[in-house]
Amino acid sequence: MTIPTTPSADPDALARAATVDGFKTAFRDHPAGVALISASTDRGDVGLTASSVASVAVDPPMLSFSVTRATGSAGGLLSAGTVVVHLLADHHLEVAKAFAKTGEPRFTPEQHWERLATGEPYLPSARAALRCRIVQTVPAGSSMLVIAEVLEVIPPGTDAPALVYQNRNFHRVESDPLG
Repeated sequence: MTIPTTPSADPDALARAATVDGFKTAFRDHPAGVALISASTDRGDVGLTASSVASVAVDPPMLSFSVTRATGSAGGLLSAGTVVVHLLADHHLEVAKAFAKTGEPRFTPEQHWERLATGEPYLPSARAALRCRIVQTVPAGSSMLVIAEVLEVIPPGTDAPALVYQNRNFHRVESDPLG
């Protein structure tokens, strides 16, 4: 009679899984600013909440963000020539949540959207809005890194505290500098 045994796990696979888990834990606890990225496409307006926006260069001004797949809103953004990156304030919590979930109402009158002269949907109450032209996309693992040139910086609509994301929750940045 043969006694079934559990095959020993692949040490490389175990190490990779531990690295992925550690990576997720490290970034889950690291706060990131919350932005909303919007665009107008031939299929209509699209937008998503992102915590991956970062400045890249100042001459010319460029920023980056990542999307996890090239379908739905992310696919629409990738197909758009221009996007608007809105840096959100704490009072944008409900808008951020709506644009973070598939199927939630977007671009509603209650969210107070307007349209720029160039056609993109624009949230005038954002801390800042940057109209950008996508110049490059780079596959990066299971995501797509987007590099965009800033064409226009739209003056801030508010000086309210910034909205940040940490440990799967939204938070406000208090304005008590440490020094």
